[in-house]
Amino acid sequence: MPYYGSVTDCKKSVETFLRYCVTQQGNAKKLHQLKISGIIRHEIHFYLQEFRMLIEFSVSNFRSFREKQTFSLVAAPRLKKKDCVFKPDVAGEKLPDLLKVAAIYGPNASGKSNLLQALEMAQTIAKLTPTVETRKLPVSPFRFDGKFADQPSKFEYHFIQNRQRYQFDLALTQTRIVEERLIAYPSGVETLLYERTHNKSGESYKIGETLEGGRDLHNAWKNLTGPQVLFIAQAVANSSEELTQLSAPLAWLQTKLFAMGDDMMPAARFIEKFGIDNPEIGRAIAEYLHEIDVPVTNIAFENLSTDSSVSQSAKRKTTLTHTTALGNADFDFSEESKGTKNLLGFFAPWLRLEDMIVVVDELDSSLHPNIVATLIKKHLASENTGQLIFTTHDTHLMDTKLLRRDQFWLTERDANGATQLRSIHDFDGREGEDIEKRYYEGRYRALPILRKN
Repeated sequence: MPYYGSVTDCKKSVETFLRYCVTQQGNAKKLHQLKISGIIRHEIHFYLQEFRMLIEFSVSNFRSFREKQTFSLVAAPRLKKKDCVFKPDVAGEKLPDLLKVAAIYGPNASGKSNLLQALEMAQTIAKLTPTVETRKLPVSPFRFDGKFADQPSKFEYHFIQNRQRYQFDLALTQTRIVEERLIAYPSGVETLLYERTHNKSGESYKIGETLEGGRDLHNAWKNLTGPQVLFIAQAVANSSEELTQLSAPLAWLQTKLFAMGDDMMPAARFIEKFGIDNPEIGRAIAEYLHEIDVPVTNIAFENLSTDSSVSQSAKRKTTLTHTTALGNADFDFSEESKGTKNLLGFFAPWLRLEDMIVVVDELDSSLHPNIVATLIKKHLASENTGQLIFTTHDTHLMDTKLLRRDQFWLTERDANGATQLRSIHDFDGREGEDIEKRYYEGRYRALPILRKN
């Protein structure tokens, strides 16, 4: 029987791992609980921000998006499957339920990945620091219409942080931020905190009456804010600990998303590296793999060399113990299938579904459809308030026994090459209808048009 170490050691290692994951996303402040199934189903405490919930997101003039398109995680009323939703906890305000999972379908080159890139934009810009070097901001306007070439790309986020609802608007070109606006909704009352606008006459600010700090400090924040950094980021960076009004929404902007592409190998390599200093994490990962029918009973991490001239891959050794009816056998990480490596890489975002927004591009290309369905079921059955957003081509997930009609989203390009985004719930239909069948019948459009020669 392989040695796993004590449950306490395992808990401590998972706690350290999660703290590290959180610090990669931003500074952690509040203690919450995480429950992991099986032999380590104990309360594991780790530091993280208050629940981060996405309500709605809009984008325009960004890559394949021309006019404003809106992606919403607000649950439609009167649909069943209440395990697919959760009630947002907002002080002094009653909001509709929010969805825990959203799946995005559409033909190749229809804008699915562009939507996920747009979702990440605020996080990318919020982490930028002032620099004297010239850099291009990571936006690209819609190219098929010349009138959009000189217009900014626009992003609008509605979210919840620390039991309060916010709206953050951002408009930018490749050279500078053009608009930045933050609105809070204490007890549901719209309250402008600040607004920043740049035009031909220069940059102007409108500071809300309730923004803490006072005029002198507000002016200092303005002077410190360069054309390619956010005012909110500079304000928080140059505030005392007593000024916390902007720190909560900034924390959401900087740390809300745990995003992954279709290649999960970088995440798997990160776990290998982390496991060397925290070997007990292997037990937790083995438990996670075992629950989705991968017969791994232990994972051992070993550091082979500290020589800087040795390649990274040669410095580390990860051994996975597989158990069958005939006994145990050890396999090196390099011998494992791509699917097992992807599952190892998905471990970190899977745990972050405790309370974060996990975004995965082409989830079906990394994981087997049955495993994806199982993980979705586990997340829906949990009390976690994290939100999983993923793109996929796997229509077997279009099952109303698994997800609701409002959890399926479609992208397609119109005659102008612009992405149109809509939910299946926008189309007429019954709650229990065969969504996959109707999708292939073209009832919802968003299918590739195959032309014969």
